[in-house]
Amino acid sequence: MTKRYTLPLSSIQRRLLLYVVIPMLLISGAAITFGLNIAGQQEEERLKTDLKLIGRAISLPISDALLNNDLATVQANLDSVFNIGRVYGASVYDVNGQQVAEAGVTETDLSDSWLARQTVQTGVSQDDYRQVEGREVFSQFLPIVDRGGRIIGLLQINRRASDFDERFEQLSQVAWISWFIFAVVTIAVLVFGHYRGVGRHVLYLRNIMQQVAEGRRDVRVDTHGPSEIVAISQGLNEMLEAVTRAEQEIRDRRQEEQRLNEALREQEKMAAIGSVSSGVAHELGAPLTVIDNRAKKLLRHTDSEDDRRQLQAIRGQVHRLTRLVNQLLAFSRTPVSERQQVAIKVLIERACTSVGFELENDDIQCVVEYQGDDVCTVDVSRMELALVNVLRNAYQAAKSEVRIAVSQTPSSTEIMIMDDGDGLTQRAQAHATSPFYSSKTTGEGTGLGLTIVQHIMSDHEGELKLENRPEGGCCVILLLPQKELKTGGSNDSE
Repeated sequence: MTKRYTLPLSSIQRRLLLYVVIPMLLISGAAITFGLNIAGQQEEERLKTDLKLIGRAISLPISDALLNNDLATVQANLDSVFNIGRVYGASVYDVNGQQVAEAGVTETDLSDSWLARQTVQTGVSQDDYRQVEGREVFSQFLPIVDRGGRIIGLLQINRRASDFDERFEQLSQVAWISWFIFAVVTIAVLVFGHYRGVGRHVLYLRNIMQQVAEGRRDVRVDTHGPSEIVAISQGLNEMLEAVTRAEQEIRDRRQEEQRLNEALREQEKMAAIGSVSSGVAHELGAPLTVIDNRAKKLLRHTDSEDDRRQLQAIRGQVHRLTRLVNQLLAFSRTPVSERQQVAIKVLIERACTSVGFELENDDIQCVVEYQGDDVCTVDVSRMELALVNVLRNAYQAAKSEVRIAVSQTPSSTEIMIMDDGDGLTQRAQAHATSPFYSSKTTGEGTGLGLTIVQHIMSDHEGELKLENRPEGGCCVILLLPQKELKTGGSNDSE
């Protein structure tokens, strides 16, 4: 079985074919049919005129020969006409319709012919299609007159009727073959011309739209082709850009909403934690003070070494709980409401002194790389608390050294507290400021230190940053806005 190949046509090409090409071909076919009818009639008239001209050309010599009774000359003229090749038969008759001479296929007696009588009586040539010896011929009857105008005979010239039909068929074949060639060329021009001029650009646009429908928003249209296609391509690109921007805005809005929801949940959690922390801290404060005082009183009245050791342990745990209570109270405090000017150097010295009372390892060295006298406007006690919490973590993580450095930039003042410990893990960096998260072993930390620092810096419109140092250890950066700084003398609020 042979494989059939078909020429695929686009929808536009099919519509052009249906609404433009086919009507045009039908109109041209009707025009050809009408033209063939006109041409057939004209060709028939031309062939008839040819016979009439031939008859007139020989009628005068035949007239002279008949008057001289020269039948040989009459026959010679008829033979000359017959030899032309376009004449089927020719003959001469007297006025009564009796044949005088003939050449080819003719009729021997025209006495009963109405056309012959009309020609003799009127002197006007007559013609008609007739049957001669069983064949369809076209007969031209011409009167033979002498030089005085008297009719002395009749000339009949016959031509096959098929000559007219053959000539018309030739014209029809040429016309319809030309029409067919025109139709093929027109369709070819439609298909290939439309594809080259418009179709391939439309097909390209359709493929791009299919890719967009499949979810690809990054595709763009090459702007080439006719000006209308270029305008459509530019419009499509602008639409895709607008869609991309809208989708990006939706994604950004969703992310922002998610961030705000998370922040709201975090704030609600912080508020709940702060409320609970404040209540718990106040409830624990008084009992812890009583326990510490009772243990201290018992220490003064006992001489047993074992009892003293147990009482010291009780006081140590009470102090640990007291520190936790103080942190809970700091965590639950309201935002900054009152600020004072204080020298940055004084803040650092106070924080170092406070942390010094808690140190169990005196081998850790503290290096301060700052000799300036700049001041900042802060809530002194809360900023000192922030520095204490950061320094406490640094001492706990350090192996041999804690370093404090202060630097200024055009937009802020940075207080950097660095240690030479192991640094922060990735998880610790992500959750370091979360409440009650601690990277220390159980019992060594409350997980509130950096959370408190974060809140204090936020209240001061500052920022807390945590980084690992390239040489090892952690660097905590406290940024205070430059607008909060004022140049002048130290005014410490001790």
